[in-house]
Amino acid sequence: MKNNTPLPHPLIAFMPVIVLICLLICSIVMFGSDSLEGGSQVALLFSSAVCIAISMIIYRTPWEVFEKQLSQTMGSISITLFILLAVGMVSGSWMISGVVPTIIYYGVQILSPHFFLVSACAICAVVSLLSGSSWTTIATIGVALLGIGDALGIDKAWTAGAIISGAYFGDKMSPLSDTTILASSVTGTDLFEHIRYMMYTTVPTFTITLIIFLVSGLSFSSDVSLHVAQYTEGLSRTFNISLWTLIVPVLTGILIARRVSSLITLFLSAIIAGIVALILQPHILCEVSGEVTQAVKETADGIATTVGNTDGYSLYSMFRGLIMTYYGSTAVDTGNAELNELVSTGGMAGMMNTIWLIISAMFFGSMMVASRMIMSITKTIIRIANSCFSLVSSTVGTCLFLNLSTGDQFISIVLAADMYKDAYKQRGFESRLLSRTTEDAATVTSVLIPWNTCGMTQSTVLGVPTVVYLPYCFFNLLSPLMSMLVAAIGWKIKRLPVSGNDTDSE
Repeated sequence: MKNNTPLPHPLIAFMPVIVLICLLICSIVMFGSDSLEGGSQVALLFSSAVCIAISMIIYRTPWEVFEKQLSQTMGSISITLFILLAVGMVSGSWMISGVVPTIIYYGVQILSPHFFLVSACAICAVVSLLSGSSWTTIATIGVALLGIGDALGIDKAWTAGAIISGAYFGDKMSPLSDTTILASSVTGTDLFEHIRYMMYTTVPTFTITLIIFLVSGLSFSSDVSLHVAQYTEGLSRTFNISLWTLIVPVLTGILIARRVSSLITLFLSAIIAGIVALILQPHILCEVSGEVTQAVKETADGIATTVGNTDGYSLYSMFRGLIMTYYGSTAVDTGNAELNELVSTGGMAGMMNTIWLIISAMFFGSMMVASRMIMSITKTIIRIANSCFSLVSSTVGTCLFLNLSTGDQFISIVLAADMYKDAYKQRGFESRLLSRTTEDAATVTSVLIPWNTCGMTQSTVLGVPTVVYLPYCFFNLLSPLMSMLVAAIGWKIKRLPVSGNDTDSE
């Protein structure tokens, strides 16, 4: 059914957004950090109702228009929901199988607290660049690095900021990344031309980010030997720390190198980790299952001698524990309260609040698109954008607004590209400027918004609220500013021939 809804007046179009902001503030005031467990979802749904009511009553928009848009939107994010469930399986199985504990055990002994933040950022950047996925990077190596940072006594907010900064740099610059491919394709820009052009804003931003983490790390206290000893002792007493567990990330890396889809890679990684858990951590699986056998109750020395041997362990309990690891929350007693919190996992069930929030955000975004309120707001912005700086700044602002209102970076990229494509062309700017700006603004800022798919996912995986890690995601915060700065000085911005004149600001 064709959408013949008149374009709403901008002031009316802003009303659902204003309602959403007010309700979110009320939710945060009433529920605090628990607002994402239901309060924010209710705010999104009530704001959606306001949008629908205005559009149907004032502009006579048929309900079928909203249904069609909702069907299209939910169909486009269905794969994302399954990826989230796979991420939950990976986070649980990598922990219980001993993969993450082993990486933490050796990592805290190798990495210096002074250089940890810059190292974590660089490591995540490389992994994400090779994999093309910030989500996969954060759910695997990111979780391990968070544990290392915790053992080194580094604030989780700083560590999460370093992990996210590196992961989103790699995601943005990788030719395998969904967002990179999407931004180049919807703007009609060659993929590798798009990546090369992003270097003018991304490389300086990432360099500044690394310098910030390096300088910040040098100010940290180096007296962490006792803290590290407590962690290593607790991990070795509880888990079978073995380099054999690293076969899981190695095989996962091979799948990534062979460009296997993210969903398949994550699922296979969880299965491989489960097999490793059955072989190397039978006592942990029995503890998770709740049917602790006499063998599990042995001393630390006794456990150490029986690890890798399933004698004395019930196969029923082991497989029950493994299945529970995949779908539910797990708690392992290490004798250290901080370490207990670190090695606890949520499984697929732990992702349900995230999925609930994403669905609610998608519903609000769909209603805003179907009512054409988003189009009205952005058209108003485009009218006042004449210079390169104002056009790029307007694009950045629109991408931020779309991330806030639609709750998804993919929708934000597509909508921003569609809205500004003609404006850039009419003003004589190359399509690569638009593709770069959408990535600088939409891709990297999505993780900073609590109800966005990226923000909610990463906060759930890392166990750090979005508003807590936000101030330390320097790459994500600086990228939009760098995009506007480069536009202001005109560095490497080429004007296409217009009326026989070719202006080049290079």
